[in-house]
This record gives sequence, C-alpha cells and structure tokens, in this order.
Amino acid sequence: MTENALRDAVIGAGLLAGSANVIMQLSRAPVGYGVLESRVDSGNLFRHPVKRTRTTLTYLAVATMGTDAERAAYRQGVNRAHAQVHSTASSPVAYNAFDTDLQLWVAACLYKGFEDAYLAFVGGDPERFYRDAVKLGTTLQVQPEMWPADREAFEKYWAAGLDEVAIDDTVRRYLTRIVDLEFLPPVLAVPGRRFHRFVTTGFLPQRFRDEMRLPWTAADQRRFDALLAALGRVVRVLPGPVRRFPFNFFLADLRWRLRTGRPLV
Repeated sequence: MTENALRDAVIGAGLLAGSANVIMQLSRAPVGYGVLESRVDSGNLFRHPVKRTRTTLTYLAVATMGTDAERAAYRQGVNRAHAQVHSTASSPVAYNAFDTDLQLWVAACLYKGFEDAYLAFVGGDPERFYRDAVKLGTTLQVQPEMWPADREAFEKYWAAGLDEVAIDDTVRRYLTRIVDLEFLPPVLAVPGRRFHRFVTTGFLPQRFRDEMRLPWTAADQRRFDALLAALGRVVRVLPGPVRRFPFNFFLADLRWRLRTGRPLV
C-alpha cells in the first residue's frame, strides 16, 4: 500500500453514484431520521443545496486526501453541527450523530461508493486502498479498531448490515425527492431527472432498489454497463488532478478557509 493509495481512488466521475450512496446511508432508520429531523438548517439539502454539497464533498476530500491536522480541524467543525442532531421524545427511532456504530455504517457506504467508482472507471484491486479507507470513519468518531480488518471481514460486516436496512414511507419520500432532483431549480431538475434516476438506480445494489421500489430490468443493466464502460475509457486517460476534480477543488477551498479563518462547515 502506498501513502496515496486512497487518494488514487478519488474519482470525480464517481459523483454519478452520489445519490445512490445517500440512499444506502439513510436506509438505516436512525440515519434516515437523523437527517430528516435535523435541526441544522444550514445542512438542509432542500434549503441550502450548494452549502450542503460543499460540506459533504469537503468531508470526502479531507478524509481521503487531507492531512491529519486538516482532518482534525474539519472534525471539530462537523462535531459542532452534529451536536444538534439527536432524537427527541417524538422521534420514531432513537438516534445520535455521535453514535459510532451509525458512523461506521455511513463510512462503510462511503467506502462502497469509492470502491464501485474505482472498479467501474479504473479497474484493479481495491484491497490496495481498503485499509486507508478507515479515514472515512476516523475523520469523525469511529475508532480504527472498529473498521473491518480486511476486505473479507468487510463483506461480512456489509452482509450483516443489509439485514438492518429498512426504508419506510417517510424516508422513502425524502429520498425520492433527491432521486428526482427536487433540491435543484426546475430548469436544471426537469431535464436531468430521467438520467439521474437511471444512474442512481444503476449504482444501487438490488436490496436498496427493492426498498426504494425502483424498477430495474436486464435491458437497463446493459445500458448502464455500456455507460460505465464508455466513461471508464475517458477517465483512465485523464491526468490525476483532472480525474480527482472536484474533490481537489474542495480540499483547496478548505485550506483557504483554514488560512483565512472562515467557517469550515
């Protein structure tokens, strides 16, 4: 494993799987309701889509390519927001943003997203960056020993996690709004909705498609495979900095915010 192994798995084209990854994360009821009921208004995707996108992509950028000091600084910023994310007496499920088991699930979903993009667009053995992916969790409160020891152990963790996947009508409605790009102005959402629904469904494992009630046919799979193959031919010849855009842009933005004393989150 090289020092930059995880950085090499950062692929901008992987953002096509972004909404699928959100669905996977929120498929655990405590995570789903933690987002739906969050009192952090600035993190509301439907009210502040630009800011929410910036903070999410900055987290991924600093976790995968940042220094230890940068990850520590961003952790403090995220912790201040997460302190407001906890269930109340009226919540249908109990949750707390500092729950390390839930954070581990989210980190595992993020890793799956990076792995899927790497396999789709580059190819190779994801084992080379698997251990470095622990940073997707330890950038928050996940302890290193919680991360499955190897790729085989991760598969066992993932299979067990699927048993806890359950998307109810309330969370499904919220996630469907994301699939349909309702957080964007109609002039952007309407023309992009059909394609976004297609790639989102394509990147979802079947269990999550079933939970979301998203149909998928063999013909859809063939079209999806052809799309990934075409994109992969382009991605593989791109210079590293271009391949990693926009994640490297958001890491640069974080460093600028640190230098100038601006809010990180």
